[in-house]
Amino acid sequence: MTSSDDCSVTLPSGEQVPAMGQGTWHFAERPGRRASEIASLRLGIDLGMTVIDTAEMYANGASETLVGEAISGRREDVFLVSKVLPHHATRRGTKQACQASLRRLGTDHVDLYLLHWRGSVPLEETLAGFADLVESGEVRYWGVSNFDTPDLIELRHLSGGDGVATDQILYNLARRGPEYTLLPWCRLHGLPIMAYSPIEQGRILRNPALADVARRHGATPAQVALAWVLRSEDVLAIPAAGTPEHVRENAAARELQLTLADFVILDAAFPPPRREAPLEMI
Repeated sequence: MTSSDDCSVTLPSGEQVPAMGQGTWHFAERPGRRASEIASLRLGIDLGMTVIDTAEMYANGASETLVGEAISGRREDVFLVSKVLPHHATRRGTKQACQASLRRLGTDHVDLYLLHWRGSVPLEETLAGFADLVESGEVRYWGVSNFDTPDLIELRHLSGGDGVATDQILYNLARRGPEYTLLPWCRLHGLPIMAYSPIEQGRILRNPALADVARRHGATPAQVALAWVLRSEDVLAIPAAGTPEHVRENAAARELQLTLADFVILDAAFPPPRREAPLEMI
């Protein structure tokens, strides 16, 4: 594995973005944490974690407002990602939802706009909305989230569907199901993955194998879990960090180079999939 503070992921357009970004799920839910969350995002930008992921769903839009405050004056330094809810994702609704997000974010465009998960609205409708937003300059790239392999296959067979820039999925040591079919399919088609909850919201960090590998490197279990996700050049991780200390811990994971022995230990504790299973979500 090669991991460093300048590691990047290449989008289908050829544009490169940092392989470690910042997630904002649960941000803006507690007023007492607001200052720390804003400071964390700003520090992350300073440390090169310039992909910031948010969504209209997060805190009912308040997360986007917080992100907008955090990136004020730094917009040109940030690769900004947001998402539309499935029930908003008609052609007209996608446009309206994006414009509402732009107002909350205090910007005239997002770099990447995702369908948060698949709902009942036909994909053709959503794709038409994405196309309108790209044409107007309000969105640079579009993608999807929580799409399994059959969804992506269907998407790419639709008119304009081959313009998809990424699939954001749940992927970490405890959720390795995508390795069986989804990740190989995405690699075959040059589609990078965005891994959300890359440390399983902290639930895996007490695993003895993670602790063992962490001790070997003088690192933390969270850094090992992140380095494992970052081992592939086509996977971008977006961990959330609500304090500057946590941001620094995440950023340092980019320097951690796992060994073959480390992978053996981690595979024993978190076995790779032996059969296909539906994509998980949280």
